[in-house]
Amino acid sequence: MEVLEDETKIKNQKFIQKIEDETRQIAKQKSIDILATSMQRYLSEQVTLHSSSVIHLSNEEVKGKIIGKEGRNIRALEIATGMEFVIGETPDTVIISGFNPVRREIAKRSLNKLIQDGRINPTRIEETVAECERTINEEIEEFGRQAVLEFGFSDIHPEIIKLLGKLYFRTSYTQNVLHHSCEVASLAKMIAYELGLDPLIAARCGLLHDIGKAVSSEIDGSHASVGANLARQYGESSLIVSSIASHHEEVPFSSSYGILVLVADAISASRPGARRESLSSYIQRLDQLEKIAINFEGVKKSYAFQAGRELRVIVDESSVSDEETIILARDIAKKIEETINFPGQIKVNVIRESRVIEYAR
Repeated sequence: MEVLEDETKIKNQKFIQKIEDETRQIAKQKSIDILATSMQRYLSEQVTLHSSSVIHLSNEEVKGKIIGKEGRNIRALEIATGMEFVIGETPDTVIISGFNPVRREIAKRSLNKLIQDGRINPTRIEETVAECERTINEEIEEFGRQAVLEFGFSDIHPEIIKLLGKLYFRTSYTQNVLHHSCEVASLAKMIAYELGLDPLIAARCGLLHDIGKAVSSEIDGSHASVGANLARQYGESSLIVSSIASHHEEVPFSSSYGILVLVADAISASRPGARRESLSSYIQRLDQLEKIAINFEGVKKSYAFQAGRELRVIVDESSVSDEETIILARDIAKKIEETINFPGQIKVNVIRESRVIEYAR
């Protein structure tokens, strides 16, 4: 009986293993079919719009008008818009610099309007900026309303609609974030349908997954956590909130919808033509972050994570104390602020640990 019992256990284990292997293979093929079908069903009519904050001037005379006597016009522009206007580095161009995408768009439209009008003075600048600001605010509500109506949502808070509208003027690696959010919603909806999940919940998660980017330059925190807090504040369900918070794996997944949004987000961002930034420039930016940290005394290794949103620094425990790690983290963060321009925030994580290894022979 004991021999038979052992033989039966072995046979059962082999049978179970065979079933598990077959199930994994079937699941893998099924998941490929679902993703391929969803991507094939979604057809974007055009490459996502790209925005630029560079204005080309017809001649040097226009540049002189923009600067004004003793620089009064350009100062008035910067005060009224809250943006920085860079003139002189490139011939016949004006570069508008600033992290707030809506204010940057207001500044761009205002300057174009002033150039076309020809009258550039502090009073006219204030009037034009105020006029463009009213127009942009109306467009923000309209863009947000159109995105919501596209998926048939009628119970979304008005403030979330405004946040969605603001995403139209925000880009991620030159990809329009509102168009990207609509793509993610469409893909998530189709994948959910194939998986037997609720397509409307999936679409809602996808549409709102990046709303934190509308304010991430003004509020500390990653856009996923900021977006989750905003969704919770404006009455979205815990399922939607958790999906937004986990779509970059900053917090553990609490439902299948979080994983689904992550997949749809990756598909939209990686499709041909969606983003212009080359691989080499992306790697160069991460390398720059790592080099800043490694140049500090006592640092052994440094790694950039989450597309440059986190810098993990490992120090030599024999030369850096626990108290000194606090100062080191602050110094590295300050150096990054002085060296690199970036929206949002970069988390500097300094790690100091001691390991004792012994061998028993």
